[in-house]
Amino acid sequence: MSEQPTRIGILTGGGDCPGLNAVIRAVVKSASKRGWETLGILGGFEGLLTPLNYRLLDYKQMDGLLILGGTILGTSNRGRFAAKTGHGNVKSISQGILDEAKANFQELGLRALICVGGDGSLTIAQQLFEYGIPVVGVPKTIDNDLEATVITFGFDSAVACATDALDRLHTTAASHNRVMILEVMGRYAGWIASHAGISGGGDIILIPEIPFRYEKICEKIADRERQGRHFTLVVAAEGAREAQGGFVTKTASEANREARLGGIGEVLAAEIQKRTGKETRVCVLGHLQRGGGPTTFDRLLCTRFGVNAVNLVADAKYGYMVALKPPDTTAVKITDAIGRLRTVPVDGDIVRTARSLGISFGD
Repeated sequence: MSEQPTRIGILTGGGDCPGLNAVIRAVVKSASKRGWETLGILGGFEGLLTPLNYRLLDYKQMDGLLILGGTILGTSNRGRFAAKTGHGNVKSISQGILDEAKANFQELGLRALICVGGDGSLTIAQQLFEYGIPVVGVPKTIDNDLEATVITFGFDSAVACATDALDRLHTTAASHNRVMILEVMGRYAGWIASHAGISGGGDIILIPEIPFRYEKICEKIADRERQGRHFTLVVAAEGAREAQGGFVTKTASEANREARLGGIGEVLAAEIQKRTGKETRVCVLGHLQRGGGPTTFDRLLCTRFGVNAVNLVADAKYGYMVALKPPDTTAVKITDAIGRLRTVPVDGDIVRTARSLGISFGD
């Protein structure tokens, strides 16, 4: 009687982004080289609950995934496994859910579970690990706000999308002498806004780390007018906020779900137009930043992360996640990455570079 091959599981949690499928591909192909089987858990962590929702992943069908956006496994950022609520508050998963997930993990005969996600998903993964499920993490978030890794996959692709949008807004803003506001994602960190704002020639960048004042924004617009530059590009992170002000959210708080930031662009536009008399328009980039295929940088990073996640399983290094610490990938404890929001340093090179170019942060 032949021996049952080693079997590992993989799931994708939280918001989708370019590169998830590239990680899945790398995990499956790398595992197959060891003679292992890979089960894909469908629908995020919810797929671990009864009735089990999974599929066997055939390494021969992985080739097209390198460039394909989204995730063939599906994902979710809400449900019974929600570990973050409100503005990043940690919530413990109930013992009943943990019991069921662990029993189903054992029923599937899994050696380990590879969890691909950001702060919320990896917080869930850590709770599973502490409950006795062997877990390995792969850091994913377009927000780039996870500690313990220099960069997360999905970020470079999101910045490329935002920069392309700024390139396009530049010509229409100049044609109509308008103030154009581009609202981008990022939650409580300004990485997308700062990187895209510099790369796309923005004039004003508003990020959560540096609360803004309307008088400073208007001063910058007026200064450009005096120089004969009758248009202005403003890049606003969704978590940008006025000094002494709160975050702008799209909807009322929902139970068992993080707050949905968004709407700052419209708030800014109304106030800027009222104060300056300049016609002001808003473009909310939204989920365009999450769609499409990954950049070449993210394709390579995802492949390295996926392969090294399998290596961690082989070494029984559970409770760890892969991380990029150039020039190599390495392993760090999941606890070193979660619950420690990585933000743009207000006196760091990115901000100093922008200020040296005359870019205003509204302060």
